[in-house]
Amino acid sequence: MINAFPQPSLLVGRSERILVANRSANRVFNRDITGLHYTAVLRQPQLVTALERAMNNGDCDDVRYRNPTIANDNIYRASFRPLESPVSVGVVVTLEDLSHEEGLGEMRRDFVANVSHELRSPLTAMTGFIETLRGPAANDAAARDTFLKMMETEAARMTRLVEDLLSLSRVESEARLKPDVTTDLIAVLNELRPVLSGLVDTKSVTLEFVLPEEPVLVTGDRDQLGQVFRNLLENAVKYGNRHVRLSVSLPEREAFVRGPAVVVDVEDDGDGIAPHHVPRLTERFYRVDTHRSRAEGGTGLGLAIVKHIIGRHRGRLRISSVPGEGSTFSVILPRL
Repeated sequence: MINAFPQPSLLVGRSERILVANRSANRVFNRDITGLHYTAVLRQPQLVTALERAMNNGDCDDVRYRNPTIANDNIYRASFRPLESPVSVGVVVTLEDLSHEEGLGEMRRDFVANVSHELRSPLTAMTGFIETLRGPAANDAAARDTFLKMMETEAARMTRLVEDLLSLSRVESEARLKPDVTTDLIAVLNELRPVLSGLVDTKSVTLEFVLPEEPVLVTGDRDQLGQVFRNLLENAVKYGNRHVRLSVSLPEREAFVRGPAVVVDVEDDGDGIAPHHVPRLTERFYRVDTHRSRAEGGTGLGLAIVKHIIGRHRGRLRISSVPGEGSTFSVILPRL
């Protein structure tokens, strides 16, 4: 029975030795623990106390502890249950790995802290502007116009943050739901030209599209795919210097999708990204240059949204960059 348990489990007999330990338990402790005295394995005082209570009093305890014998330092919930049978009398100990749950809890705490920080800055600025307008600048028309414009900028920043948070939440909730609608990716990309024209003119950047003339069909959500490429193009225009290029290639076989694919490359001629930043670019609120990102109106969530949308479409985001030479963001999607 112990060997059949999916979680790490062991049976400690009245002899105070481990009578049976399944393979999962042996992996946890990095050795075969059958026949060892329980104190040689369950070394923490709280575990020994819980086992003795189960052995002597029939108590059922659950103890949370960190296992120091393995490299990843996992956190477990150890359950102690007395066992009486015609064959044996002892205590069954089972271990439930809580590391994933702990990791999610830490991610939630970090997420709340980051959101709070992102909202605190504009709120603090707006509070200061309001106090100034009520006090020293109450009758200063020029100062009032200046402060109102700054308040409008901060309010727009908070609005973008809330919209991105809602978008990220929606995308994450649909992560396991693969789209079932056929979409022409070329039509989606062409629709972005007029949308980006204002930003392109403001930044004095040349935006080049290199697209095939025939439709390219993929299984995908039209709006979400548009969001992916709009986000990547906006970033390229904001952080590029003079030229941004979007190109489409159609390999007959791509290793990641294991078949025909469409690869969309968004290239800029900006300052590039240092290699140690690249693996973290899709983390929530991660920024290479925090000051510049905020000045450009970034929320730190754009690439996280892009990553989740591409994942939902069973695709892949590939990032390559050379400092001083620019960056290329490549979206790989299965092609029909």
